[in-house]
Amino acid sequence: MTILISFHSSNYRNFKSFYTEKPCLDWGEAFPRAVSYSHFVGWISSVLIPLSIYLHSRFGQGSGVTVMDLTKIQVCHIRLRRGVALCRIQRHKVFADIAARGKTSVDWFFGFKLHLVCNDQGELLNLTLTCGNVDERQPVFQLLRGLVGKVVADRRYVSQKLFEQMLLMRAQYGEQLLPNVISTEPASRGPLGT
Repeated sequence: MTILISFHSSNYRNFKSFYTEKPCLDWGEAFPRAVSYSHFVGWISSVLIPLSIYLHSRFGQGSGVTVMDLTKIQVCHIRLRRGVALCRIQRHKVFADIAARGKTSVDWFFGFKLHLVCNDQGELLNLTLTCGNVDERQPVFQLLRGLVGKVVADRRYVSQKLFEQMLLMRAQYGEQLLPNVISTEPASRGPLGT
């Protein structure tokens, strides 16, 4: 787990070169029984749950201003040739059953959407991973659960139905749960304060 966290904190882009240079050579005293690269790669999947627990332990505290955004995680690239999408989606086997075609505000992709929620100091508050074809507004309630204050988000997170649901939640649970999450200003500014 330490090696994986160190890799993501380093400037290396290739894990194989990182592993063969840092833990095996430079940090030899700290890792005297380092296994071969192929063995280590086989063990990476076994640390998924401990890494998830570590990530959740590093979440920050809400400070009243929350920023919500997403980024795409592409499984394979979609290339356009003469207006026709060419990619290896049909032949892709690793994420064949869970990845999907999706669209961001920029382009089409095949993969997942990573939704992130941060406070005004840049600390991670919550995250979720969805398929590429899932509507951006679907995980909003899950992402904002337990947070108070203003929310800043792109227009893709805003809809009239979501605005009405958040008003209803605010009426049911009171001001303490969701104070100022919903802007009561004119709808032209957007219900989530954008």
